[in-house]
Order: sequence, then C-alpha cells, then structure tokens
Amino acid sequence: MTAGEQREQAMCKGFVCLAIAVLAALAFAATAAATPRVTFQATAIPIPGFPDTGDILGAGTEVEVQVTISGTEYGGFPSPLVGLTIYSPRGVQLTPKGFGSCAPSVLTADGPPGCPKSSRAGPTGEGLGVVSFGGERVNEKVSIQSFFSPTGGLTFYVLGKTPTFFEILEKGYWTTASAPYGPKLVVEVPLVETVPGADDASILSFKVKVGAAYRHGKKTVSYITLPESCPKAGAPLKAELKFMNGETVTSAYRQPCPKHKAS
Repeated sequence: MTAGEQREQAMCKGFVCLAIAVLAALAFAATAAATPRVTFQATAIPIPGFPDTGDILGAGTEVEVQVTISGTEYGGFPSPLVGLTIYSPRGVQLTPKGFGSCAPSVLTADGPPGCPKSSRAGPTGEGLGVVSFGGERVNEKVSIQSFFSPTGGLTFYVLGKTPTFFEILEKGYWTTASAPYGPKLVVEVPLVETVPGADDASILSFKVKVGAAYRHGKKTVSYITLPESCPKAGAPLKAELKFMNGETVTSAYRQPCPKHKAS
C-alpha cells in the first residue's frame, strides 16, 4: 500500500468515526427531546373552617398540589401520564379514621352524588389536557374531585365534558418511603381514548387540594398533619411521574420550614 493509499484509508476511517459521533449525538438529542418536562409544587394551606391549620409545625393541613407537563414527543404534546407518586416529608401523619368513604364502584355507578359528604377529601380541583376530537388535537378542561376510599387511600374522580365527555377514576394508595421522606401517595392514571383508534389524551397541568378535618369534642382531627419538626435545609418533597413512552421524570425540592405554633 502506497503512502497516498494509507492517507486515504485513514481519512475514510476519520469520516466514519465522525459520522458515528454525529449519529450518536443526534440519537441522544432525540432521546432528550422525548422526555417530558415537569414542574411540581406542593403547598400546605389552611383547612377552611378550621383555625390554626395550614403551614404550621404539628398542625393539620390541606395540601395543594400543582403539576405542569410539557413536551412534543406524542404528536406534538407530552406522552400520556400513566402514574404519579408524591413523597411527603418524614413525620407527616395520616388519620383516615373518622372520615366517611366512597367505594370506586359507587363512583362508577352513581358519580359523586352517590357518595356521602363526609367522604370528600378536599374541594374540587381542575386539570387541562389535550384530546383527539374529529381528527384534531384540542384542549379539554376537567374537574377533579377527591374521595376517601374504604381501603384508606384516595380515589380521584375526573370528569371531562367538552369537547368530549368522559369519566375516569384514578386510584391512589399510601405506602411509606425511605428517609428523608415519609408517607408517599401512589396514583394509578388510566389512559383516556376519547375516540376509538385515536391518540390517548395528554395531560398538560392539574391543581388538586387534598385535606379535611372534623371536630371530636373540642379537638380538631385532620386527615393530614404536618411534622412537629423540620430540617434546617427545609422539608423534602418529591414527585415521580411515569409516562406511556416508558419515561419516568422526577421533580424534587425542599420547601421552607413551616412556622411554629403560636405559644
């Protein structure tokens, strides 16, 4: 082999390596673009009608959860959400005893009117999604109502009315996470096919409040009670969102510590 042939072969190898590197970079970019982007925030707020509740150490609270999802990997929109896990700080206490409950079978048959008022786990929330309608992908607002289930978990009744009508149940159950977290809520999110054979619905955002209380004599009993203490770095919170495309996206942060109880 002549020196010119050797140089030509080396150049070809160089071009092959460059092509492989470019293709690898493009593949990585495509993979990164296929991952939905998520924002998550959970805020402790007062329970309406119950003084001395809210963002206070050791107090009962209602928790407002807000999530936004963006992406283009599913027909220009985020991949459909199929599961959600929310991690609360260690020390959070749950007291389901004393509240009413509503079985998922009752919600399926009769909707929210079939459930006792004492089974409501919070006020009505809202969500925004994208559905397939007449060959188009259009926005649809939904209402989200939460109920205590007989098994100690939660059931979310999701209702969409326009442009398509659908009712789905999202079942949630509590387990205990490892430190620095405490109770975690695992929610199963079913796929929504609004038109046979069309794309499933994509979720863009939702805001839900969970928390309730009742009075037992002079004592207030809350479903969710905040820890008595808080790390100096803040209370750890985390959400894991699972999508139909197989991706799992985690959003975690530390919330400023609640204020102390008034002396």
